Amino acid sequence: MRWIVVGAAGMLGQDMVAVARVAGYEVVALTRAELDVTDAAACRDALAGADVVVNGAAYTAVDAAEEHEADAFTVNAVGAANLARAAAAGARLVHPSTDYVFAGDADAPYAEDAPVAPRSAYGRTKAAGEWAVLAASPDHLVLRTAWLYGAGGGNFPKTIVRVARERGGVDVVDDQRGQPTWTHDVADLAVRLVAAEAPGGIYHATSSGDGTWFDFARAAVTSARLDPETVRPTTSEAFVRPAPRPAYSVLGHDALRHAGVEPIGDWRERWDAAAPSVLAK
Repeated sequence: MRWIVVGAAGMLGQDMVAVARVAGYEVVALTRAELDVTDAAACRDALAGADVVVNGAAYTAVDAAEEHEADAFTVNAVGAANLARAAAAGARLVHPSTDYVFAGDADAPYAEDAPVAPRSAYGRTKAAGEWAVLAASPDHLVLRTAWLYGAGGGNFPKTIVRVARERGGVDVVDDQRGQPTWTHDVADLAVRLVAAEAPGGIYHATSSGDGTWFDFARAAVTSARLDPETVRPTTSEAFVRPAPRPAYSVLGHDALRHAGVEPIGDWRERWDAAAPSVLAK
């Protein structure tokens, strides 16, 4: 089986390439420089002969998207549509999406079929990308994920540990709840879904359980052998950003269970497994 990973130099893309290769698949890794997803003709040419395509290309600058929504839409919606249409000729597309498609005001985990209601430009462009992917083929897979971290890029736990060391303390919001998720686990779930020949549609690729950014920060500094008391709780009002952050980003995993695929484990256990590699770089 031939896999093509687009956006292969990104944090998720790197793990996707590595995990698919370990699973025994032939993997072609294409960086942003090697494939411009906004070029429909280039996508058709690049994806010829693929069995599975993973879209690791995305505009993820959440705050910048508030002023540059058209740019974000070009990558997250038009680019996704180009890949989905090209892949539909003979391959399945695995398309990562985000918790930002929801309003973030729930008090129970969002189901896969819950109505989307994005509050940010980034969320709107990703919601449009989901629609485009499934419109191109109902066999494609949309994997919503959130609070990603990995060894192959800058991320929250690395930043928290660095700041705690440099400044001796750090304030972290304790009123936003979600599911810290390792990119390696998202890649592994994508491989398992394809291997299981799961039905096309939307799945939630987040860790089980939930916690706040404060909880995650304390777990990170503890793994770095720093005093967890160096992390102090604060509120979102202290960190006003251009794009609104969801207060509640917990996603449910019923679709995975119905497909016979085990969800990712509890976020604390997965962080313990990930920490040595994530904090080593």
